[in-house]
Amino acid sequence: MKKRYLLGMGLMLLFGSNVQAQDEVIDKIIKEETENSQLKQIGHELMDGIGPRLVGTPQMKKAHDWAVAKYKGWGIEARNEQWGEWRGWERGITHIDMVAPWTRSLAGMQLAWSPSSPKGGAQGEVVMIPELADSAAFAKWLPSVKGKYVMISAPQVTGRPDYNWEEFATEESFSKMKEERTASGRAWNERLQKTGKGRRDLPTALEDAGALGIITSYWSQGFGANKIFSASTKKVPTVDLSLEDYGLLFRLVEGGEKPVINLNAQSKENGMVPTFNTIAEIKGTEKPDEYVVLSAHFDSWDGGTGATDNGTGTIMMMEVMRVLKEVYPNPKRTILVGHWGSEEQGLNGSRAFVEDHPEMMPKIQALFNQDNGTGRVANVSGQGFVDSYEYLGRWMSKVPREITKDIETSFPGNPGGGGSDYASFVAAGVPAFSLSSLSWSYYNYTWHTNLDTYDKIIFDDVQNNVIMAAIMVYMASEEEGMVSKEVRIPIGRNGEPTEWPAVRSPTRKGGVE
Repeated sequence: MKKRYLLGMGLMLLFGSNVQAQDEVIDKIIKEETENSQLKQIGHELMDGIGPRLVGTPQMKKAHDWAVAKYKGWGIEARNEQWGEWRGWERGITHIDMVAPWTRSLAGMQLAWSPSSPKGGAQGEVVMIPELADSAAFAKWLPSVKGKYVMISAPQVTGRPDYNWEEFATEESFSKMKEERTASGRAWNERLQKTGKGRRDLPTALEDAGALGIITSYWSQGFGANKIFSASTKKVPTVDLSLEDYGLLFRLVEGGEKPVINLNAQSKENGMVPTFNTIAEIKGTEKPDEYVVLSAHFDSWDGGTGATDNGTGTIMMMEVMRVLKEVYPNPKRTILVGHWGSEEQGLNGSRAFVEDHPEMMPKIQALFNQDNGTGRVANVSGQGFVDSYEYLGRWMSKVPREITKDIETSFPGNPGGGGSDYASFVAAGVPAFSLSSLSWSYYNYTWHTNLDTYDKIIFDDVQNNVIMAAIMVYMASEEEGMVSKEVRIPIGRNGEPTEWPAVRSPTRKGGVE
C-alpha cells in the first residue's frame, strides 16, 4: 500500500514540471474566451447573414467559402475539399392563403427539394384522403384529386404539448386525451394503409393523378414547432402547414365546407452541384503528421436557420480554433477542424473524409464532435475505447470544475454506430468522442424545425463548451505519446459479443434516384 502511494507521488512529481506550463496556456484559453469571445458575431454572420445550409443549395456553398475566409482572417490555413455532388436546389417564396370559406394567410413552407408552383401560384380546393375500403377503392377515387390540394397527414387531437397538459389538466382529462390521440393516430395510419401506397409512393400517385400539390403537417410536439424535411413529389409542390392551420383546413374539409387555398411556392432547380467539407489546420511543430481533430457538421435542414443543429457546434469549433491560434499557435500535433457536409442525409461528408484519407486515421490522437444543440456538455462516453477513462479523465481534470461538475460519463461505453459524424471515425478505429449537450428542449423545439434560429442559442453554455474543448484539444496535443486505441467489442442484449461498427461509404451523388 505504501509503495503504491509513493509511486503515485512520483508520478505527480514527474508531471509536475509540465503543470505550470500547461496551466499557463489553460489560463490564457479561459481568459481569451471569457473576455474576447467572438461567438455572437460568428453566429450572427452564419445564421442571420447566410442562413440555413441545406446540401446542394447556394447558401451551403456560400457558408463553405465564408468559413475559409474567416479562418484565413485569423491566420489559419483552410480549404474546401470536394467529396461529391448533390441535386442543386434553391428555395424561393412560399405564400399560402385560404380564400374560402373565409380569408386567412396560413403559416407554412414548402419542403426541401419541393417542385415549384406555376408562376404566381395556383388556386384549388383542399381535400383529404378519405376512408376507403381498400386499394381498389383508392384507385377509383384517385382521379377526383385533379386540380385539388390533398392533405395526407394525421390531424392532431391537441395543439398543446404534453408538459402543458401535465401542468394544468386533471389526471383523468390527460389520460382521456392520450387515449384519443392514440386512437386517432391508429385510425389515420389504417386509412393510409388501405390506399396500398407507402409514405413516399402516396404523394407520387397523387401528383400523377393531377393534384395541384400535397399538404402535410409534421408537428414537433411543441408550441409553434414543425419538423421540416424533404418533399418526395417530382412535379407539384409539397408544403408543410403549422398544426393550427392544418387543423383548421382539416376540420373544414371534414365538415364539408370545401376550403380553397391559393399556393405560391417558388423554387429553382440548379442541376448537380459540387459538395464540400471545409477543413482548417493549425500545423503541429513536433509531430505535424499526428492530429487532434475538432468535428461538427456544417449543413442543416432549412426550416429555420440551422442554429442549434448544427450552427452551435459549428461556431463552437470555429471559436476553439480561433482561441487556440491566439494562445497556442505552435501545437505539438496538428490541430484540424472538419466542417462536414451532408451529415443530415447520412454522415456523408465525414464518411467521405474517412474514405479519402485512410492514411490519417491511425494518426489521429482524438476527435471531439459536437452536434446536439446549444446546451453545455452534459454527457461523454468512451465509445468502447478501453483506456478512454484514463486519458479523457486526465484531460477533463484540467477543465474548470464549474464546467465539468455536472457532466455524466460512461467508460468504456459502447461505440456509436450513427447519429453524428464522430461515428464515421469510431468505425475506422479513431478515438472519437461526442460532447453531448444538455437538452434545452432540443428535440421538441429546434431539432430540424422551423424554430431553429439564432435567438435559441444559449451563448453562456456554448462559451463553456469552447473552453472545455479547447483545453482538451490542448491536452491531447501535448500528450507525450499516442493514446491507446484498444477497443471493447460491445455486448448485445443477449449477452453475447456483437461487432464493431463497420466503415461505410458515403453517398457521393445525392438527391437523385
